[in-house]
Amino acid sequence: MKNIPPLILEPLVRMALAEDLGRGGDITSDNVIPATARAHVVMASRQEGIIAGLDAAETAFKLVDPLLTVKRLVPEGAEVKAGDEIMEVAGCARSILAAERVALNFVGRLSGIATLTHKMVTAVGNHKAKICSTRKTTPGLRALEKYAVKIGGGMNHRLGLDDAVLIKDNHIAIAGGVTVALRRAKEGIGHMVKIEIEVDTLAQLQEALEEGTDAVMLDNMSLEDMATAVKMTAGRAIVEASGGVTLERIPKIAATGVDMISSGALTHSAPNFDVGLDYKAAA
Repeated sequence: MKNIPPLILEPLVRMALAEDLGRGGDITSDNVIPATARAHVVMASRQEGIIAGLDAAETAFKLVDPLLTVKRLVPEGAEVKAGDEIMEVAGCARSILAAERVALNFVGRLSGIATLTHKMVTAVGNHKAKICSTRKTTPGLRALEKYAVKIGGGMNHRLGLDDAVLIKDNHIAIAGGVTVALRRAKEGIGHMVKIEIEVDTLAQLQEALEEGTDAVMLDNMSLEDMATAVKMTAGRAIVEASGGVTLERIPKIAATGVDMISSGALTHSAPNFDVGLDYKAAA
């Protein structure tokens, strides 16, 4: 997820534009702004953080009007402060106004995720733990939101159900236990597919380690149990901590020695990044 291929990005941006422009287009600009009017605007940050979503913003402007001139003033992933200019757009004023909100929505949403991710990554400090996202994403926007996590310095868990085997509590309950679930998974997958299993207790962890697994997810365990789980695993599997992950708690979780810390909040609760479009002059 180093970048979003146009084949994935363009349909998402096109859908957002269609949602905003509806059946009649921008009836405000079409009636208030002369068709010949031209404008030069600047997208600017209103806060400190990490910028993401510039590809989506540029795509929005270009889909509305390929003749618009778009210039990025900072690279994707840049650390900005309030007042920093991010992107310039020049050309037909009506076109700029028609794409404005969609472009800002993408940058605001994705920069918010990248900024929160960066804060969580920073909170890990000198410990080895990596921050990773989950599948708790906005329906239809998973690829973009997972991309924003990477821009913020985080890692991605599965992109979807077909990426890897993750045996969770309901799988275990329905299958009839940790051992049987792991054995069935091993029998059914190819040699390139990784297996992770969620465990709630140290007893479940011991059972998983005895059967063998690539990774274990410690679900809502206490800090003491996490530290014990790391010692029990002794490098035989990747250890991931999940549940109850907050910015304030991350340093303590990381100190237990886990390899990964997963947080749904990265994508389901990231505050929107405040960014605006300012008119500078007629183009």
